[in-house]
Amino acid sequence: MKDQPPEGLRYPWEDPPSEGAAIEVATGVLWMRLPLPMKLDHVNVYALDDGDSWTVIDSGFASNRSKAIWQQLMAGPLQGKPIGRVVVTHHHPDHIGLAGWLQSEHGAELITTRTAWLMARMLTLDEQAVPSAENLAFYRSAGMDAEIYAQRAQERPFNFSDVVTQLPLGFTRIKQGDTLKMGGRLWDVHIGNGHAPEHATFWSRDDNLVLAGDQILPSISPNIGVYATEPMADPIAEWLEACERLSTLARPDHLVLGGHKLPFTGLPMRMRQLIDNHHGALKRLLAYLDTPKSAAECFAPLFKRTIGPGEYGLALVEAVAHLSHLYQDGLAMRSRREDGAWVYQRKG
Repeated sequence: MKDQPPEGLRYPWEDPPSEGAAIEVATGVLWMRLPLPMKLDHVNVYALDDGDSWTVIDSGFASNRSKAIWQQLMAGPLQGKPIGRVVVTHHHPDHIGLAGWLQSEHGAELITTRTAWLMARMLTLDEQAVPSAENLAFYRSAGMDAEIYAQRAQERPFNFSDVVTQLPLGFTRIKQGDTLKMGGRLWDVHIGNGHAPEHATFWSRDDNLVLAGDQILPSISPNIGVYATEPMADPIAEWLEACERLSTLARPDHLVLGGHKLPFTGLPMRMRQLIDNHHGALKRLLAYLDTPKSAAECFAPLFKRTIGPGEYGLALVEAVAHLSHLYQDGLAMRSRREDGAWVYQRKG
């Protein structure tokens, strides 16, 4: 999706914190960044001052560089006080990657949703030297480009264990309707879905802060994909339901602290944009399905830009998600092509 500031949103800070440094975005709330080795080259993490310790929100990829930056942060902005808790918004590696390290090496308590913990722990234990037969079949069913398929079929796939430290047994569960005391504030837990199952967001009762993870981002739309683990999932329906529900909580003065990009205000408008963005994509996609097409053939109407090799995998799973939503919603039909790909065509 296009990375431009939408009209009506405001960014109180033009520049992010430098490596190993922090910006205080509210009393007792620090904004920090860790690097990622991809086009989206950073993840935001936050520290909330609990007096004699800190609660940190998310943790970054597991790497020697990230660990070194955390050590810098602990000695510098965190003033040598211990990290008592790590709260993980969702199970993706850039958010839970070093949570286990913070538990085992620094004695932090892990707080997250049950689904996030189970997904992350399962995936870290599921190391694969070569792609599984199920993943290869999923790629074929999505109509993956033959050259990309041939390359992926022979190389070691991405493994969670490459960038996520092992999670020790034991965590504290949070769920919809819970409250959590952090940084001298009481926060309501509201669960999102779509980008990741049972994604936690936190809404302060005491001021205007929202800790949004990747559920609400200001200038990009979170990736919403279907994978071989649950090929008939409908994350688009889950995303739209969550956005509509969370939009009822949004106030113009909310300062949204997300997992990527810059903190922003103007949340009601952004929620409407996130919802309209996917309704618009579904409408364009349905119009495009005048003849049978696979997921790999639907990038143009969905993304309205050229998809490069580095983005191909995420684009493919997002195309599968949108097509499957139309199929499960009864607006499109599908059939198997001779090459094994599902192809979709609109009804009527």
